[in-house]
Amino acid sequence: MKHFSKILIRPIVTEKMTALQETENKYAFEVPFNINKIDVKKAVEEKFNVKVSKVAISNIKGKAKQMTVKSNGRTIRTDGFAKSKKRAIVTLIDGYNIDLFSV
Repeated sequence: MKHFSKILIRPIVTEKMTALQETENKYAFEVPFNINKIDVKKAVEEKFNVKVSKVAISNIKGKAKQMTVKSNGRTIRTDGFAKSKKRAIVTLIDGYNIDLFSV
């Protein structure tokens, strides 16, 4: 197994995820594309010393973006894509929680 620092890239802290943390004991992490549910479960249990009951993974395709750049007085319009991401939502067993801001 890879080290958990290579599996859990960063926690996802949004309004929606904060509400899920408080009500349903769910936490979201950004993970690499080559990681599966078993690796995510082991990494979270090892890093935070908690028990995981369920892991859900979703692939998020990058959206098309348009960008305008000014260079030497000229305006250049260009197209591109935002980065694609893979997200893991981890549900913990009752009685366990993760303090994301003290780690």
